[in-house]
Amino acid sequence: MSAPSRQFVTRPGSHVAGEISVPGDKSISHRAAILGALAEGVTEIRGYLEAQDCLATLAALAAMGIRLDRSAPGVLQVQGAGLYGLSAPRAALDLGNSGTSMRLLAGVLAGQAFDSVLVGDASLMRRPMERVAAPLRRMGAEVRTSDGRPPIAIRGQQALTGCAHALEVPSAQVKSALLLAGLQATGRTSVREPALSRDHTERLLPSFGVPVVHDGGSVAVDGPARLEATQVDVPGDFSSAAYLIAAGLIAGKGELLIRGVGVNPTRTALLDILRQMGADIRVHPVASADGEPRADIEVRPGVLHGVVVPEDRVPIAMDELPLLFAVAAVAEGETLVTGASELRVKESDRLAAVAIGLEAVGVAVERVADGLRVRGGPVRGGAVDSQGDHRVAMAFAVLGARADGPITIRDVQNVATSFPGFTRTAQAAGLQISEEG
Repeated sequence: MSAPSRQFVTRPGSHVAGEISVPGDKSISHRAAILGALAEGVTEIRGYLEAQDCLATLAALAAMGIRLDRSAPGVLQVQGAGLYGLSAPRAALDLGNSGTSMRLLAGVLAGQAFDSVLVGDASLMRRPMERVAAPLRRMGAEVRTSDGRPPIAIRGQQALTGCAHALEVPSAQVKSALLLAGLQATGRTSVREPALSRDHTERLLPSFGVPVVHDGGSVAVDGPARLEATQVDVPGDFSSAAYLIAAGLIAGKGELLIRGVGVNPTRTALLDILRQMGADIRVHPVASADGEPRADIEVRPGVLHGVVVPEDRVPIAMDELPLLFAVAAVAEGETLVTGASELRVKESDRLAAVAIGLEAVGVAVERVADGLRVRGGPVRGGAVDSQGDHRVAMAFAVLGARADGPITIRDVQNVATSFPGFTRTAQAAGLQISEEG
C-alpha cells in the first residue's frame, strides 16, 4: 500500500522576519560521507543533513560494510574502509529519490572489485543515466543501463584508466562521479565542462589529502589516490535558504537574517538574479576553516521587477529556478528564463509542473522551447499539483504568502528528501503554512 499523499496549505497574511537557520548542505553531505567511506580512519562530519536523499547514501554505504555512528547530536562519524575496502552488498542498492547518490556511487563502484546494481523509486528510475555511464566506460568500466535509465548494473574487477573527459552539458554529479572513479584509476582523470557547475567535490578532496589540479576550465585528479580521514563542517544549504530568502522578499515585514549559509559561488547565482530584480539582499561573510565559504544572509522586502535572466546564470541556478518563477509571479513586468531544458529531466518535468501550477493560480505564463516567460500580477488562491517534486512544492508554498486566498500544494511528501522540517522552519520565519494529510 502506498503512503498517503500529504499537502501544504499556505495562507496570506504572513509576516516574515527574525533570525533563523537552515539544515546542512545536501550536496556537501553526500560527498563528505562518500569520501569518508573511501578514506583511512574515522571522518567526523558536523551538520550532516538528515534528509531522505542523504540517508539513502548512508544506507548504501552501510550495505557495503561501512560503519556509521550517529549517536552524537548533529555529528556523523564514518569509519573509512580505504579506497578499495568496500564489500559487496547483498542486494541492489536502493537510492530512493536521490539522483546524486546514484550518479556519485556509480563512479565509486566502477572501480570496486564486486558487481553492483543501483535502483531507486519510480521517479529516479525514469531519469537519464547514460550521461554518467558513457564516460565511465571510456575509463574501462563495464556499466549497463536500461534504455539509458536505471537500473545501473556495474561489473566489478575492471581496471580503470584515467582519461580526459569533455562534458557537453555542465553537471556537478557527472563531474564528481568521474573524479571519484579517477581516484581508483591509473593515471590522470580530468573533466572539462562548457560552463561552471558546483565544485564541492574539488573543494573537499584536498581536506582528505588528495591534490586537485586546476587547468583553465578543467579539474583533474591523479590515481590511484590515498584518502586520509578528516573533519568536515557542513554549512547551511543555500538551496534550502533560498525559499526563506524569497519569502523575506515577497512577504517580509522587516529584516530576515539566515545564519551560517554556504555561499559557494557555484551555488549562489540566484542572489545575482534577485538583485537584478531589485532585491535588497546583503551577505555578511563568517569565518570558515575549510574551502567552503559561508555567510549570514540578510533580506529586506521591497518591490521587484521582471528581468531577462542571463543564460550563463541559468545552469548555476538550476535547482532554484522553480522558486525564481514563483517570485517572478509577483514581480512587476515579465521575467524570461531560457536555456533551462535540464529542468525537464529532474524529479519531474519542472518546466511543465511550474507552468501548470502558475496557471492554476491565475498567473500568466508562456512556455518557450527551453524555459518560461512569466508575467507578474495578482495571484489567486487555488490548488497546485507538485507532481511529487520537492522544489516545485516549496516554491508554491512560498508563493502562497502573496495570494488572495489559500493555496493548497498536493503531493509534498518528497520535500523531506532535501529539507526536513521545512514547514517548522517556514513557520518560524513567519509563513502561514500548515502540512496536512
